[in-house]
Amino acid sequence: MSLRDLPSVDRLIGHESAADLIGDFGRSLSLQALRAQLEREREAIRAGSANPTTEQILVRAHQLASGWLLASLHPVINATGVIIHTNLGRAPLSRAAREAMLSVASGYSTLEYDLASGKRGKRDQHADSLLARITGAESALVVNNNAGAILLALTAFARRKEVLISRTQLIEIGGGFRIPEVLKQSGAKLVEVGTTNRTHLADFENAISDKTAAIMRAHHSNFKLVGFTTEPALPELVELSKAHNLITLDDLGSGALLDTAAFGLGHEPTVQESLQAGAPLVAFSGDKLLGGPQAGLLVGEKSLIERLRKHPLARALRPDKLCLAALSATLQHYLRDEALEEVPVWQMIASPLDQLERRAASWREELKQGKLIHGQSTVGGGSLPEESLPTWLLALDSEQPDRLAARLRHLELPIIARIESGQLVLDPRTVLPDQDQALLHGLKTAVKV
Repeated sequence: MSLRDLPSVDRLIGHESAADLIGDFGRSLSLQALRAQLEREREAIRAGSANPTTEQILVRAHQLASGWLLASLHPVINATGVIIHTNLGRAPLSRAAREAMLSVASGYSTLEYDLASGKRGKRDQHADSLLARITGAESALVVNNNAGAILLALTAFARRKEVLISRTQLIEIGGGFRIPEVLKQSGAKLVEVGTTNRTHLADFENAISDKTAAIMRAHHSNFKLVGFTTEPALPELVELSKAHNLITLDDLGSGALLDTAAFGLGHEPTVQESLQAGAPLVAFSGDKLLGGPQAGLLVGEKSLIERLRKHPLARALRPDKLCLAALSATLQHYLRDEALEEVPVWQMIASPLDQLERRAASWREELKQGKLIHGQSTVGGGSLPEESLPTWLLALDSEQPDRLAARLRHLELPIIARIESGQLVLDPRTVLPDQDQALLHGLKTAVKV
């Protein structure tokens, strides 16, 4: 077998059978695919394979180009029971939020245009006033995510200065995101106070120096301190900060605007509670318990927010029109007191147990297999660790649940389930109501294989 016998790229692209390749992918991408495939063929020949025909090379190049264009980001059905599933895109958006995004994406918009004056406007106007009205804050600012919000605040107020934070809050969350590393990137110096399980107000007070700029409280995210533990309450930190002319930055993370305890969960600190406790600056996420798009939301005293708004870093972190459209629509649900009915995250949290049982039972009846069992759903997304909601699960009959789970993942509309006690189970809490038929179609396809 000889490498010299392989046809050239020019010969391949000029072959009559290349018409389909060029027709499907255009000349430029077709040439890239042919060059890449020829290199693969050379490696195969060196390993002892036979020389391919021209037609074989063209077919393989077509397959290669198809793989390049195959979307890696596409919808799935979340049947895991994890409501805010970070790996699956966190919070699904309400119908109004989706329609708002489509509306501004379909053409031009008033992103930075004032219709009244006919002059340039500000993108801040679209969501900031809604945030302030809902939370009771003097002012608000939206950036691209909560890590960006913390980075901006620390850069603006504590660069080359010290920030005090309890050792109990030096967390790492998904993706290797660590609070100490964000502090470092901002140019602020981290000063750890207290111990890994107990921090007292005196620890903060004793650590204050003429270089201290802020005291930071960070949400514990995906872990919980239990046992012999203590931390100063937020009002205590605020009072201490005021006494020393420092800023208190409260990183709430999950961004709850409603009381989770009303649904049988533990109490997640709300944004309103932080502001009422006197925190001058509160940061939280838009795509967790708020139920909106990815965004970092900052609320608090007007003077502080304005300094952040004018900081050069704010431009690098600003949200785009799609985020602002979806966020504004989501916030309006809260203003209209309709979040439980319209925001999917809260629909799922508030789902009655008997309704979940009926849905799981209807799936079993349609599939003619499986059994209903009691289970637990979780909130996820770093919110309410170790907290869960009772649910009903459909457990499917399968001697090899791992293989069944793999088949479900490879459907045209993938179904993501979980394996529990050796069974593949599906939780109706996180399957959107309009996905039931697609779910059943996919299950029937996978079970028959």
